[in-house]
Order: sequence, then C-alpha cells, then structure tokens
Amino acid sequence: MKIGKLPDSVLNELVIEPIVKNGAKREEVLLTPSIGEDCSAIDFGDNICICSTDPITGAVNDIGRLAVHINANDIAAGGGEPVGIMVTALLPPSITEKEIKTIMRDFYSEAAKIDLCVIGGHTEVTDAVTKPVLSCTVLGKCKRVIASSGAMAGDKMVMTKYAALEGSAIFAADKAELLKGRVSEECLLKARSFVDMLSVTKEGKLAADFGAHAMHDVTEGGILGACWEVATCSGLGVCVDTDKIPILEETKLICSALNVDPYRLISSGSMLIACEDGEGLVALLAQNGINSAVIGEFTADKEMHYIKNGEKLPLPEPDTDELYKV
Repeated sequence: MKIGKLPDSVLNELVIEPIVKNGAKREEVLLTPSIGEDCSAIDFGDNICICSTDPITGAVNDIGRLAVHINANDIAAGGGEPVGIMVTALLPPSITEKEIKTIMRDFYSEAAKIDLCVIGGHTEVTDAVTKPVLSCTVLGKCKRVIASSGAMAGDKMVMTKYAALEGSAIFAADKAELLKGRVSEECLLKARSFVDMLSVTKEGKLAADFGAHAMHDVTEGGILGACWEVATCSGLGVCVDTDKIPILEETKLICSALNVDPYRLISSGSMLIACEDGEGLVALLAQNGINSAVIGEFTADKEMHYIKNGEKLPLPEPDTDELYKV
C-alpha cells in the first residue's frame, strides 16, 4: 500500500465501520471516530475531556517540536484547551544519546510554551523503525465540543495562516541538500522558521468563542484534503477557490523546486473553520495578529469542487500527501 494515511474510503471500510458496528457503546462518549474528526470527547460532568492521538513519521529534524503541535492542534480544533500530553518514542538502534537529548529537549520546551504538561509516555530503542517515531496522545478540557461534522450548508470556509507551513519546514530541514542550488539559503532558513507558526491554539479559542460550527486542523492531505474531509464529515459539498488560499513565497519556491502541490502538502499551523460570518471572523483574527482568508463555502448539494485559475474542477478524495513523494 502507499505510504501515508490510509485513503479515507479504505480507512472507513477497514477501521471506522468495524468500530461503529462492533465497538462498545457508553453514554459518556460524546464523539466517536469518523472521517475528518480530530478528537474524541468524553463527558465527565463538570468538564468534557477531549483527546487525540497522532504520530510523527514523515520528519526527522524538529520532530520533538512537530509532535507537540500536531497533537495539541487537534484539541484546539475541538474547541478545547490542551492540558496534558503523553509520548511514545520509538528510536532506531543507530540513534545517539545526544540525538535523544535534543528530541526530548525540543519536546519539553515546546510543550511548555503552550502550557501543556508532559504527563507520561514510553521510550525504547527498536529495530522496528529506521528513524525516530514519536506517537503522542493529548488530553484537554472544554465546555462545548466543536466537531468537524458541524459545518452547515452556506457556511463560509475560513483558513488561518498559510498553506503548507509544516511541509515547507520539513522540506527545508530534511531535504536541504536536495534543495541546495535550487532555492537560496535565505529561503531555507526562513522556511525552517515556519515551525514557530505551527500552533493553532490561539485561533481555535477565538473561533470557538466567535461561534464556529466546525473546525479542523489541516494536516496530511493539505488544505484541499481538509476541505474534502470536513465536507464529507458534515454530509455536505464544498467549493474552494485555490486562488484565495494564502501561501508564502518561500513555500512556492520550495514546492516548485521539488515539483509538489502546496495545496495537498501537510499543513499543520493552518486551521479550517466553518462559520456563518466568514468575513467577521477574518476581521477578528486580524485584530489578534492572525492572517486568515475566506477560501470557499460549504454547500447542500454534496458536490466537491475547487476553482483553479477561474476553472471549476472536481475535488477528489485526498490521496497520499505530497510529503511522501519526495
């Protein structure tokens, strides 16, 4: 099979449907697995516990920092505050103590920046992996869960920050030799700094308070994949205009040099938000120093489309992320 996340149709058939049919049912569980959902949610009375789990498998450099944000961002997308994180570190036999120290230092310091407590985990060296793999689980709390399935027909689609921030940072760090001579050192240095923009906890809280109907952390599959997932999860169609998607010049240069599509490249640091007043949310985010744009609309007809250079095209199910093509 192809490297990367299972295609949504395969994931639904092999993983999610068997859970729905055969899994135990409890009244405390408010949110169960489905395509596009970032979190699960459990009602504990005074607070709702939301939780999410994700690995880092496609990066080497900055893996500790990336692992924190891709997991905490899921909690933010569910309308919650990240509280605690657990990490399982699977390390190859070739790793050195210095490298382990760097990974863990980055992990702890990045978690501290967003007031996220490291509450446990597991660490081992194993020949089952050829490079470090970090798999994390984050627990958070909230009063109101915002599910990816909550988008409504007519909702505007707001995207925060810029497309392919995470993918650009990974390429600049891990593929620097491949990019040498194709893009400038200044470009690579700037792209590596994109890791500082990967948290979406601030915009998550602002959008939740604004009354967002649905939020989704943009990860594998990029912004177009995220649009497809939220629409599918919500039982809607979507029309997204790629000409309105914000993208930084460094990302354009790197993606062009590697011949990858930035709109289908892993994009942690960006959040997709469905809300009635898209322009109002964009204005609120701007007041708080967060770039965003209305890039499309959710529709009742269940048709998936995107607009490129003025032409309306079918939006297919997300395929393997562009990250794994390099």
